[in-house]
Amino acid sequence: MRVLLVEDDVMIGQGLRVALQDEGMAVDWVRSGADAMPAIQSAEYGIVLLDLNLPETSGLDVLKDLRQRSGDEPVLIISARDTIDDRLSGLDLGADDYLVKPFDTRELISRMRALVRRKAGHAVSDLSNGEITLNLATHEVTHGGQSAVLPAKAFALLAALMQNPGHIWSRAKLEESVYGWNEEVESNAIEVLIHSIRKRFSKDVILNVRGAGWKVREKNVK
Repeated sequence: MRVLLVEDDVMIGQGLRVALQDEGMAVDWVRSGADAMPAIQSAEYGIVLLDLNLPETSGLDVLKDLRQRSGDEPVLIISARDTIDDRLSGLDLGADDYLVKPFDTRELISRMRALVRRKAGHAVSDLSNGEITLNLATHEVTHGGQSAVLPAKAFALLAALMQNPGHIWSRAKLEESVYGWNEEVESNAIEVLIHSIRKRFSKDVILNVRGAGWKVREKNVK
């Protein structure tokens, strides 16, 4: 999943970027409200983490602009502003959740998973197409009677495919989902990740679509 982090505090931003990358997320980090909207318009994000006290343009103005443009990305406000009026303002302008700093990173990640599940229509942390089951909290994958906890990037790739079983993902779209701006991507990185997943399970866990990309089977299709 690709995440947009809008946070001007360098220490907080660096810490969150590392923690989210360790969870297999691709993180794009901007440090001002003025840089947030161009970023949102340039890529597809699974979720936006938005501070309120930003230089140039406030977080609330960013949120208002996003919703006025019909952007439907889940937005989780992360802010030291903890009054009830601040929370109501953020939620009423279209934020999906509000977390007050300082917070435990584990709670942030759990809330992020909940918002992404809600948007996708999933009530629990498992994704399944009848053949493959992914636990988004533990990174455990089950296929063909075998279970394994995949490394972060391999899990992120498989999770992207499993968000929409049957949909064909190109190399460019998978790279966009798995890698952030600051990460170097080798030309064969996606193929290497797919090979590692197939080696752990079987060659048909991820299917090639010649000339188009890769997919997993649609739900309950044998």
